[in-house]
Amino acid sequence: VQLVESGGGLVQAGGSLTLSCAASGLAFDDYAIGWFRQVPGKEREGVSCASSVDGRTYYADSVRGRFTISRDNAKSSVTLQMNNLEPEDTAVYYCAADSICPPPSVIAVYEYDYLGQGTQVTVSS
Repeated sequence: VQLVESGGGLVQAGGSLTLSCAASGLAFDDYAIGWFRQVPGKEREGVSCASSVDGRTYYADSVRGRFTISRDNAKSSVTLQMNNLEPEDTAVYYCAADSICPPPSVIAVYEYDYLGQGTQVTVSS
């Protein structure tokens, strides 16, 4: 199984980036796909998740209204459109697959079935 993130980079505050996660080797339709981010020395923070079952999407309060997650089951991919980026969004962003979208309270320690390698997002002020 592979989850490969792309689309990270350096952007000025107020700008936009689109992250992509391409999955292979798994029954993509059966998995919830989420994004979380991590800054060195800080806990992992859940960003967004797209359920496999009912199409529901979830967002952290800190990104709701600015980020949009979408999944394309035909292409086994998920994108995270990030608009109006803030310096506080700077982190390594990881794509993760699991049977569920875990609740925010456990994301810091949650053991996902599969993880990508991460992509760096840096937002300058």
